[in-house]
Amino acid sequence: MMDVVIYHNPACGTSRNVLALIRHCGIEPHVIEYLKTPPGRAMILSLAERMGSPLRTLLRRKDTPFDTLGLDDPALSDDDLLDAIAAHPILLNRPVVVTPRGVRLCRPSETVLDLLPPPGPGAFRKEDGEIVLDAAGNRIPA
Repeated sequence: MMDVVIYHNPACGTSRNVLALIRHCGIEPHVIEYLKTPPGRAMILSLAERMGSPLRTLLRRKDTPFDTLGLDDPALSDDDLLDAIAAHPILLNRPVVVTPRGVRLCRPSETVLDLLPPPGPGAFRKEDGEIVLDAAGNRIPA
């Protein structure tokens, strides 16, 4: 069984779809509701590093205080960004998924499939009805 962690926000449709896709692949992940249990600074930095991306790629702009806090200022350091995330965990974009195959911000939701073993047979539809996997479990091209 593959060990999978998802930093999840149950109020987010993309996050719910990713969680459902993980379960569709036969895996019960460790679910971290990051708004209730925010990851620490070191973990956030580790996630970005393991993604091979700058910390800024983990920031969420939509429906957050991103603009109010001026977080698009390139002069802000990682410490400044981490301070903002600590004060406002909603700034951490989601869902972030960790598997032995890598770490990824899974937007769009079907990108989680790149981190998981092949799903078995069975179609999968997102909450909005979009088909992601056909009846044989094959990924539908976007």
